[in-house]
Order: sequence, then C-alpha cells, then structure tokens
Amino acid sequence: MPGPMSTAGREAFLAAPQHLAIVSVASGDGRPPLASPVFYHYEAGGELTFFTNTLGRKTRKAEAIDKAGAVTVTVQTEEMPYKYVTVEGTIVGSGKPSEDQMFAIARRYMPDDYAHGFVQNEFAHPDSDPVLYAVRPDRWYSSDLSETPA
Repeated sequence: MPGPMSTAGREAFLAAPQHLAIVSVASGDGRPPLASPVFYHYEAGGELTFFTNTLGRKTRKAEAIDKAGAVTVTVQTEEMPYKYVTVEGTIVGSGKPSEDQMFAIARRYMPDDYAHGFVQNEFAHPDSDPVLYAVRPDRWYSSDLSETPA
C-alpha cells in the first residue's frame, strides 16, 4: 500500500546519487518563498549539505537562507513508481567549501573527471564565492508509491 517511507527507506532514498533537490526558503519582504534546484550530499543519520553562489553568480537564495536560518528540501523521482522525501531543517553550518567538499557533492551528479573540472573551474573563477550549507533534518515527510492498490 502506498504510504510514508520507513526511516531507513527515506534516508537511503535521500542518500542515493543523482537526485536533484529543490531547496525552499522564506524570502521575506512580502515575497513568496524562494525555491531553487541544488546539488546536495547526504549520508544516513547525518546532515544534508549543498552549495550555492557558484561561478560568480550571487544568489538571493544565500541571503534568504542566512536570514531565515532554516530551509525545506524536497527530493523526488520523476518516473513511476513515484517517491519523494521532504526535509524541514535548521541551518547548522555555512561557509566557504573546500575543493574536497564540493567534489563530494559534484561527483554524485557527474563523472569524476567532469566533477574535478567543475570544482577546479569554480575555484579558478575570479568572482567565485561559493557557500556550503549544512542542514540538520528536524522533520521528515515522505511517500512511496512503489506498491499500488489492487
């Protein structure tokens, strides 16, 4: 029967490579919440990490995250069987990532040689100012439609 995932199931789903995440954060100033796709990294039981402000592109996302101190992160499949995990979490760390930290995230989405090039290009860009955020999951929501009703 379709329903929420177990703790182990949702953590395994979130840790699986190649899922893009959508990060949502309160915008303030009467604007609607900001939602943006990000590359992320997660290991079961730990914090979710992602980066923004890459290749010299300043985003209002970083400013909104810093102000709000919390985000909602959603990861989903786009094909049957549909599954999703949503995490509401508190920002517990932020700062300039190391090349190793960025590589750990980038390699989830691209071959290692391409990921190395992506990271090297980021750190070589004169206006680069990436920010790595660490999110402590506070609340989880999930659904798994793998089993359909008869």
